[in-house]
Amino acid sequence: MSTSEIDASVQAELNRLRESIDNIDAAVVHMLAERFKATQQVGRLKADHQLPPADPARETRQITRLRQLAQSANLDPAFAEKLLNFIIAEVIRHHERIAEEAGNGNADGNGNGSATAAEA
Repeated sequence: MSTSEIDASVQAELNRLRESIDNIDAAVVHMLAERFKATQQVGRLKADHQLPPADPARETRQITRLRQLAQSANLDPAFAEKLLNFIIAEVIRHHERIAEEAGNGNADGNGNGSATAAEA
């Protein structure tokens, strides 16, 4: 069935739902951007104090916490864990880059030369 064959009321409802999804997607992107700004600061702080980019104990706590939040929100906890693991891997990679740049004197404190990261 093509979209031209769908009843007008069904198409209107489909459009309404898709618009809601689009708004949620935009909110997710903006929230991640805010999170990344904070984690970039964490990366710089860690680099300035020669702290390791990864914090396995925090990562474990965050995964446990996120799985519980997912469960209470009726979201698959395994999916939430996969998402957080992806974010954690990016955070570590970016924190390593920030630390390397700080060691080479390339970090300017404004994020130039370093990617934004997501602290777990």
